[in-house]
Amino acid sequence: MAEPIYKLEKLNFDGPLDFLLKLLEKNKVDIYDIPIAEITNQYLDYVQSMEEADLDIISAFLVMATTLLDIKSRMLLPKEETEEEEETDPREELVNRLLEYKRYKYISKGLRQYEELAEGYLYKDAELPEELKSYVPPVDLDQLLNGVDTELLGEIYERVMKRMKSAVNTAVQGFGVIKKERVSLVKCIEGLRNYARGHRKFSFRQMLNSGADKTEVVVSFLAVLELMKLGKITATQDEPDDELEVEVISDADLDDIDLSNIIDE
Repeated sequence: MAEPIYKLEKLNFDGPLDFLLKLLEKNKVDIYDIPIAEITNQYLDYVQSMEEADLDIISAFLVMATTLLDIKSRMLLPKEETEEEEETDPREELVNRLLEYKRYKYISKGLRQYEELAEGYLYKDAELPEELKSYVPPVDLDQLLNGVDTELLGEIYERVMKRMKSAVNTAVQGFGVIKKERVSLVKCIEGLRNYARGHRKFSFRQMLNSGADKTEVVVSFLAVLELMKLGKITATQDEPDDELEVEVISDADLDDIDLSNIIDE
């Protein structure tokens, strides 16, 4: 049977492994049964004719040339078989490298096709469902009350109540008891909101009416806590004896307040 003739033609390739694959395909050689002598000769012919100035590329081809020469020399040596172990094919490692490179090359080609196809598609930006657009994250009360001394709040409350008590005119106490109307928390919140629109930063004492009684003070304080819970205002104090300072949060919308869930008793 006549030996096949292997011709070296100009091939387009990327690196020594790619060149070997193209060389095998061009000469219709089975990758599992590489005629190493002929392929090595063709490979060396190409390396000798290389005019590439890049030393990294030349060195990569020289390393592969060394590998092929090593395989060729081992295949020319007489085979020695022992009872414990059979001699492996010197071409096996090279075949495995060629197969692995071929797999990655096929995968990269498929990914490139997907990338080209993706350019013809338009994707809609992700949007939240209408039900979630109005969702407001829960307010961290510990963060809102950061810097507020609860003991000072109690002291402020006591001082306000004492001042209200001392303002009572004892001369008219005997004229009977005037029953006041129930103080509405919703109305106090609305009053606090209206006051905050014009002042933005104020003390709790400034907000109270001069004639506010104990019930009005308590409900007004609850209104402050409620707006803090809704993330509309903050309450702080610089020193232990200072007033409780209330300030509207810079980006807070005072008109966007739902009072329907407020328990107004």
